[in-house]
Amino acid sequence: MLTIWGRENSNNVKKVLWCAAELRLNFTHINAGGTYGKTDEETFRSLNPNGLVPLLQDNDLALWESNTIVRYLAAKFGQHPFYANDPLVRAQAEKWMDWQISTIVVPFRTVFVGIVRTQPEQRDMGKIEAAITELEQHFTILEQTLAGQPYLSGDVFGIGDIPLGSFIYAWFEMPIKRQPRPHMERWYQRLCARPAYQSTVMTPLT
Repeated sequence: MLTIWGRENSNNVKKVLWCAAELRLNFTHINAGGTYGKTDEETFRSLNPNGLVPLLQDNDLALWESNTIVRYLAAKFGQHPFYANDPLVRAQAEKWMDWQISTIVVPFRTVFVGIVRTQPEQRDMGKIEAAITELEQHFTILEQTLAGQPYLSGDVFGIGDIPLGSFIYAWFEMPIKRQPRPHMERWYQRLCARPAYQSTVMTPLT
């Protein structure tokens, strides 16, 4: 039995819910974190000592770290090409999962918290604009890649699209000035056409 812990408005939780929806998995969802609490309770901490969401329970397994959970679900329940059989093809997709964590998360968090969760009069626009500039530099790499392939995973949608795809919804929905990136925008529109993306990622920004 699968259980996913985490509040639905968390970008990291969205990754896991989206992946589970794409795989059409049956699972129990428990809202936790933020205003829902629970993450400081002994039961939750015994499963994830970090006290963070998302958390996946699969029978006796308790697994944390959003990208690791996505990999696990894809490996256990997915099929080719969503989870590629060829290690080379799979690695080309998975590198974008690590790139999202290592390169995108910090400046993205600055922009998201500053724009979505901070009142206008309290925003540090200098810090926000610097983070947007940094993200735009990184997204040049994304644009160049997507000029030659429709998805980050390659010719078809796969796990490499999920981590960044979960964040990119907010990037395009936030009221900020963005550089025109036609290939990145077409990729985003392909994601928006997916029912699983619509139901798990395309929710109000809070």
